[in-house]
Amino acid sequence: MTNAPHPAPPPGRDGHTDDRVPVLIAGGSLVGLSASLFLGRLGVPHLLVERHARTSHHPRGRGNNVRTMELLRAAGVEDRVRAAASVLADNHGILQADTLTGAEQEWLFRTIDPGGALSRISPSGWCLCSQNDLEPVLLAAARELGGDIRFGTELVSFAQDADGVTAEITDRASGTSRTVRADYLIAADGPRSPVRERLGIQMTGPGDLFHNVSITFRAKRLADAVGDRRFIVCYLTNPDSPGALLPVDNAQDWVFHAPWRPDDGETLDDFTDERCAHLIRTAVGVPDLEVEITGKAPWHAAERVAERYGHGRVLLAGDSAHEMSPTGAFGSNTGIQDAHNLAWKLAAVLAGWAGPGLVDSYDAERRPVALATAARASARSAEHSHPGYDAAPVAGGPRSGMMPAVLGYRYPGGAVLGADPGQPAVPDEFSPRAVPGGRAPHVWVRCGGERISTLDLYERTPVLLTGPAGGAWYDAARLAAERIGVPLACYRLGRELKVLPPAEQADSAGQADSAGQAERAGQAERAESARPGPGGPARPAPDFCGLHGIGEEGAVLVRPDGFVAWRSEGPRPDPESVLRTALTEAFRRA
Repeated sequence: MTNAPHPAPPPGRDGHTDDRVPVLIAGGSLVGLSASLFLGRLGVPHLLVERHARTSHHPRGRGNNVRTMELLRAAGVEDRVRAAASVLADNHGILQADTLTGAEQEWLFRTIDPGGALSRISPSGWCLCSQNDLEPVLLAAARELGGDIRFGTELVSFAQDADGVTAEITDRASGTSRTVRADYLIAADGPRSPVRERLGIQMTGPGDLFHNVSITFRAKRLADAVGDRRFIVCYLTNPDSPGALLPVDNAQDWVFHAPWRPDDGETLDDFTDERCAHLIRTAVGVPDLEVEITGKAPWHAAERVAERYGHGRVLLAGDSAHEMSPTGAFGSNTGIQDAHNLAWKLAAVLAGWAGPGLVDSYDAERRPVALATAARASARSAEHSHPGYDAAPVAGGPRSGMMPAVLGYRYPGGAVLGADPGQPAVPDEFSPRAVPGGRAPHVWVRCGGERISTLDLYERTPVLLTGPAGGAWYDAARLAAERIGVPLACYRLGRELKVLPPAEQADSAGQADSAGQAERAGQAERAESARPGPGGPARPAPDFCGLHGIGEEGAVLVRPDGFVAWRSEGPRPDPESVLRTALTEAFRRA
């Protein structure tokens, strides 16, 4: 691939451009497909090219955390993802054992959501959906929304100028090349990103941590040894064959991660079918287990973050921007969340209601989150003694505590006003209470006769929420937004929004239907049927204003991605002027 950031060459060899799109995406794995889905939801035409002929066929990257599921909920595909993941719906917890048949058995944690507490802070829940099952769902949904997605097509060169990017793409089967002109290029082309390399962007951090070979295999009798232990992963610590065992269908298909030490001269050729079968039998403690090896894939755990998240109109997302240890599935989730952050900003700029500077906030927001999350992922691998990783856990460090990185991360800088720049991107403790630069809280409310989560309000436009006595903000908001050309939805507590009583704050985490703005029909009836029955846990009605950090006369401005852009705890003189300033500064209208 060749790259010349400035200036751009003529659009094509003969001076013409074959394709013209607002956004070109390089890479069609989880992050690229997520970017396509999110852009499609926002009505942004785009072209995605992926050099491979099809989606992933290897069962990996299965952990989709609650924040990712909230985003997929907003995009209208949460129910499809859960259907694709149904075979592992009852798998919870992480087990550590010498072998499956040995005496040393310890649950590092037994369930992801003990006591169902997560339902109080989110309408969604965790979901185990392997990459090979998730990608087809994303692909189908993105294409339904008009995404132009071309597999077997490679980005071979690009150049950019002040107004956009000119790229050459080639169909790998026919060798036919086309020239594409785009306003922006998203590079979701993996950890060895050719786009990043051509931009000259370096990676920072500790680098390689450890290496594994992921072995897929079939063993019908292994389910007998597993019994009723429905784990997400089991770390097997037999010193003769340590490894990680992951179920694919809880019956006969499994994955085993075996340590690989290339630095000691070990090659992939050393992992013959016979050796792999022996490693699996030894690790699980069933010497006569019949094992059929069905695939092998090497992978490298690393902690690296790009020194910057793009150059000009070329932007990095996912593994091209950061690499993380796999424990906790932070890497794939962070990548999907990169795509979401970037999609609404590109949509806003391309629609004309935000200035180009909004895109510049992508680096300021997402890079600090990646740095903190990558460090947390490495620490978690040490805490879990991941096979092949020799680092010792930090003394006194937590053995859990994922929520601050999953739902508590925040943006001390970027397209937010009033955030504390001295606060870390990932706090030590999680709190559902909103802060500027943090995720807006979930509350079940009734809006327009429907029962929805407040998170369902956020996708296409900024949203202003006011307290029950915040009429001055409510009235000023429409005038302010109209005068500067920002589409702004306004909701007033007690008027458009009514907090549901305790009995209707139903526990529906992990069972929510799609809840994007175009999919809400009938949701109220489904949610009403999910109310706790007699004897269910009692809970108080949420303090809407308290959770949002405002008084009854206050207001909070929430971005399309559900993060707080600005808030006022109470009334202010000349609220229209205050809101015009907030909207202008938050969305780079100056």
